[in-house]
Amino acid sequence: MTSIQVYGIPTCGTCKKALQWLDAQEIRYEFINTKERPPSQDQIASWVASLGDRSMRNTSGQSYRALDETKYTWTETEWVSAFSEDVMLLKRPIFVKDGQAIAVGFRNVVEIKERLN
Repeated sequence: MTSIQVYGIPTCGTCKKALQWLDAQEIRYEFINTKERPPSQDQIASWVASLGDRSMRNTSGQSYRALDETKYTWTETEWVSAFSEDVMLLKRPIFVKDGQAIAVGFRNVVEIKERLN
């Protein structure tokens, strides 16, 4: 059986929309609150390997804006470290299917649905 996890925070509007959509599509999933259960650095490294560090950045968040200008020159390894130190730097929601990150954010519903099936 396919295992789907959605990582995010319950107060995030985009996460709420994604969960409502999953429910409407009758797609079973486990929601994981990243504030209460932060992903490990190894999990984050795996997600970044699948999706890239750029797509994982929550550029509209306060944590991102608070970083100094050196963020523009950080390596993938430095981003993984930053994401693991402050989960608010991660874009939400993160969709994981059978242990593999398949999408981040909730803009392209068609693509997300294809990847979930």
